[in-house]
Amino acid sequence: MRFQQLNEQLAYVSKCRLEMAKLYRRLHDGVDSSRVKLMLEYLQQHEKEVSQKIDDYIEEAPSRLLELWYNDIVFEDFIKRCQDLVVKANMDEDDLLELHLDLDNRLIGLLQKTAESSVPGDVKNALNDLVRVEKIQQQRLVHNSIRMEDI
Repeated sequence: MRFQQLNEQLAYVSKCRLEMAKLYRRLHDGVDSSRVKLMLEYLQQHEKEVSQKIDDYIEEAPSRLLELWYNDIVFEDFIKRCQDLVVKANMDEDDLLELHLDLDNRLIGLLQKTAESSVPGDVKNALNDLVRVEKIQQQRLVHNSIRMEDI
């Protein structure tokens, strides 16, 4: 997929987050482990919240920022990737965490690429802040996942 304006890209990332939530719901129905089911429920809710926050940002951000044009931002068909993933009934916590981090890192990478393509200023700072927040949330998820194993 090729993006031209920042608002298109952010809307796509929001849609991708919802697609991840759908994936986690589908996986929830196909896995056996109750721990994995709990993690999937958490991830599903988390992705919906992130999508909503992105949508809120799109509504509140100044149009001059959202209408910035980018020439060379190309991204995979992330939605198809999520839809094509196959459920493994014996998926464990580590498998799920690895899958989530892979998908999450792809979306963070898209935001990083856009930030790197931005001229210094408000947009670059906002995108870098978003990337930073996403990475912090990722670290918390990993730490919480490790703590869950100790229970």
